[in-house]
Amino acid sequence: MQNKYQLRPGNPYPSGARAKMKGINFSIFSRYATHVELLLFETSDCDEPFQTIVLQPDINRTFFSWHVYVVGLPVGTWYAWRMDGPNHVREAGLHFDKNKQLIDPCARAVSHKRWSRKAACAPGDNKDTAMRCVVVDDNYDWEGDVPLRIRSERAIVYELHVGGFTRHSSANVVNPGTFAGLIEKIPYLKELGITHVELLPVMAFDEQDVPRHTADLGLRNYWGYSTHSFFSPHPGYCVTPEQGTHVQEFRDLVKALHRAGIGVIMDVVFNHTAEAGADGPIINFRGIGDDIFYHHDKFDKSILHDYTGCGNTVNANHPLVANFIISCLEYWVREMHVDGFRFDLASALARGEDGEVLQDPPLLWGIELSEQLAKTKLIAEAWDAAGLYQVGSFPGYRWAEWNGRYRDVIRRFVRGDKGLVSELATRLCGSSDLYEHKGRLPINSVNFVTCHDGLTLYDLFSYNEKHNYANGEYNQDGCNNNLSFNCGIEGETDDLSILALRRKQVKNAFAMLLLSHGVPMLLAGDELLNSQHGNNNCYCQNNELSWIDWSMTKQNADMLRFVRLMIALRKRHPSIMRRRFLTGKPTNTRGIPEIQWHGTEIDKPLWDDYEARFLAFTLAGIEIDEADLHVAMNMSDRPVVIELPVIPGRTWCLAVDTSLQSQQDIALPQDQKKVRGNSYPVNSRTVVVFENELD
Repeated sequence: MQNKYQLRPGNPYPSGARAKMKGINFSIFSRYATHVELLLFETSDCDEPFQTIVLQPDINRTFFSWHVYVVGLPVGTWYAWRMDGPNHVREAGLHFDKNKQLIDPCARAVSHKRWSRKAACAPGDNKDTAMRCVVVDDNYDWEGDVPLRIRSERAIVYELHVGGFTRHSSANVVNPGTFAGLIEKIPYLKELGITHVELLPVMAFDEQDVPRHTADLGLRNYWGYSTHSFFSPHPGYCVTPEQGTHVQEFRDLVKALHRAGIGVIMDVVFNHTAEAGADGPIINFRGIGDDIFYHHDKFDKSILHDYTGCGNTVNANHPLVANFIISCLEYWVREMHVDGFRFDLASALARGEDGEVLQDPPLLWGIELSEQLAKTKLIAEAWDAAGLYQVGSFPGYRWAEWNGRYRDVIRRFVRGDKGLVSELATRLCGSSDLYEHKGRLPINSVNFVTCHDGLTLYDLFSYNEKHNYANGEYNQDGCNNNLSFNCGIEGETDDLSILALRRKQVKNAFAMLLLSHGVPMLLAGDELLNSQHGNNNCYCQNNELSWIDWSMTKQNADMLRFVRLMIALRKRHPSIMRRRFLTGKPTNTRGIPEIQWHGTEIDKPLWDDYEARFLAFTLAGIEIDEADLHVAMNMSDRPVVIELPVIPGRTWCLAVDTSLQSQQDIALPQDQKKVRGNSYPVNSRTVVVFENELD
């Protein structure tokens, strides 16, 4: 490169670094900065910039935007910023440090190669340990790809970790733990039958953001809930990040998934950032506009309000911050073809600048009403770490919610708790008590039994207590209320009867989830009986404890088969995938009730029996060629004999019986056996499903 490039004033829009004609326009926002420098580097890890550009307030500043156009500068150039200004932490919440190298909040690609979180926490020069940004080439051949438009009622979401999905040696991929590695596993996802992957955070995050005792064990941030660069794919998931290929590699993944008919939902973390609390690192926002970007105490700006449990809370409803977030989301949809977002601790985004809960938060309504996001799926984790719980009351109408109440009821019912039959019926039918009165729909409920945060499904029936000592926090981290059931022995065992019960309980949970109205979400690896040995908070375990062991596809092929066929069963029954709530009225096709509830006897549900741990229902097909369904769930310790409803002209066939051995536990329609008579024995802790056919 040349030693010096010619400069022009540049433009305030767009923010970030953009290639224009024969050069690069740089723009960054800072209201109170008094001195701004742009540093240009040959590579991501070189010691000194080849050019330092000092921006002039009267030439390179428009209102609060600092900007410069560098003539002839090529894409692939690495850069960073330095800023100086008032450092009134207590009075104004400002943290300017003229010696700190800052990364661009709108950077499209960043490098962690030299990064030291410890150095960024200390005042003074961090030039040898700072992150760097790179100017990317936005040209890409999408080959006609566009975001998918899969209707929410037909969605089956699969939550996975990009790194952990292919990091294990058994994955047999060329580039383990990367976007490219995940592409190689698309045939598995397609055969499983899911419609969307929900990717744990893939925006660039700080892998060094863990507590001191955890770091002393050599552990790092694995899940990724420590974002610092919201426009950049995480360099750790790229094959050649030091070449600035982040954007291309992520686009390759999206395009490949779309070709397989699979949508992409990103788990996004706008509630807090990697800059943590008052003693956290200066990465970008703290050194540019801490006063605007974070919630501060009204009287002492050195105190950060923490509604997230992570040291800071993004001041999401400040106009400038809200605009930043919405622009970021629109970028990922417009430029990266993403199909949806799941918002971590989304209720924190409903808080105003003083922390109060807003009835109509500008940010959340701005996201809902954005024209560019109109067809994008929006999913909220409708709570935060400070006690705000909004499941059923999250602001807006389009937003779906992780239904924590569904999760808890299913867990309790499957483990054998009493007094749940009535609420279970409500949860299975889309949680009308939470959504219908507000004009919302069953698709507003994202149903799940397990997710990344907590025990895996197999561990849910193998452990009564969490076992998190490996995290270095003395087993103090992670949730204590797991609603789990170890089936008689804590942890690993050779007892065949307990092992059989655990497998049956996993099948029971899968069956209930995939028979429920709403949007089902599965945790990657649950279909393989993946275990984390009772650790319910593997946020720092980037190792075999969290990685998917692909040898389990053979070892637990019976469970994988069961889940695949349960997904197929759901897909052939539009009556389960309804957009509207059930009314109990006759169907339009055959004139029989949409749904009928039963106990062991027909039309005698056990609503008022507190001891009951049994529920059955008949669901009428809504398309002309669709079979009816009859489902019975017996979570008691005793077998029962159930009556089957008589539907003239139709015969019941056994589709699912979770108490039977593999190959008999679930069958495709052509392999199902007809039921003789009008009764069927249901074993203890068993789900059975019948489909009918014309006589």
